[in-house]
Amino acid sequence: MAEDLAEIATQDTAEVTLTICTTCKREGVDPEATRPGSLLMAALDEATLPVGVKVRGVECLSACKRGCAMVLTGGEERWSYIYGDLDPDTHVDEILAGAAAYAATADGLVPWRERPQVFRKQSIARIPPIKLPSKD
Repeated sequence: MAEDLAEIATQDTAEVTLTICTTCKREGVDPEATRPGSLLMAALDEATLPVGVKVRGVECLSACKRGCAMVLTGGEERWSYIYGDLDPDTHVDEILAGAAAYAATADGLVPWRERPQVFRKQSIARIPPIKLPSKD
């Protein structure tokens, strides 16, 4: 599946970035164990990313009550999304599919039914693009 996603060409030349909170943890996780955010970052680093998608890690997205969290961004003309409650053991394929679908849009608006379940159910926020489309 991930290999197929890597072949999807983007319609927008802006690079898509998955920003992963590497310090995120979830309730019930051993505080001495590797943080789920770090595990998600490692899993995405090892995955075949869709064309035009890169991954970067940051310390703290301030979404602690919804950890493990990430941000999906893609240039001045796309909407950005913050997702939480991610599981590095089960959500990697859905994250890659969602990133590929997002990268294939010019505005970041993937039709609801075409989004992976994790992107439909675990969205924390949607942030408008820097360049809003004209209403003219």
